[in-house]
Amino acid sequence: MQPFTTVEGIVAPLDRVNVDTDQIIPKQFLKAVVRTGLGQGLFFDWIKNPDFVLNQPRFKDATILVARANFGCGSSREHAPWALIDFGFRAVIAPSFADIFRNNSFKNGFLPVILKEAEVDHIFRAVANHQQPYRLTIDLPSQTVADNAGWSAHFELGEFQKKCLLEGLDDIALTLMQDQEIAAYEKSHPVPYRL
Repeated sequence: MQPFTTVEGIVAPLDRVNVDTDQIIPKQFLKAVVRTGLGQGLFFDWIKNPDFVLNQPRFKDATILVARANFGCGSSREHAPWALIDFGFRAVIAPSFADIFRNNSFKNGFLPVILKEAEVDHIFRAVANHQQPYRLTIDLPSQTVADNAGWSAHFELGEFQKKCLLEGLDDIALTLMQDQEIAAYEKSHPVPYRL
């Protein structure tokens, strides 16, 4: 997993509440067992609309998504953060997230940032009021979101999630950190031979 320290980039506004995982990546894309190629299915039903935000040229290279409350609700598909990452996003900012989506995001090196509703409103207004693409910097070590006009906000994050993101540790990497202890246990608990 790629370590996450900071991301600086264009913000794409998805001004919708309750964006569920079936909207993020519809069921027909769930046959994939690899993490690549899923970006083509991101918001598949919405992106058909020429007016959809991600079809606007100014958001073409966005790396940060901002959304409304309860982002990632619905089913527990891990494909949702995979699709967001494959499309080019590194983080999503919202007032709240579904717990399973949030946990799946952390496990895949994707940062879900919880900000207060007033702070999220500020970002939506800033995006709307800028002629040029609005940019933010998310700094994980300091747990801040900031723009180049002096606005900033602090976000909370558990120490374990922060450590895993900073060091690029997914579940497999965390397990492999215990490889000597696992080998010692296996040596002291041999499996009997069976036909």
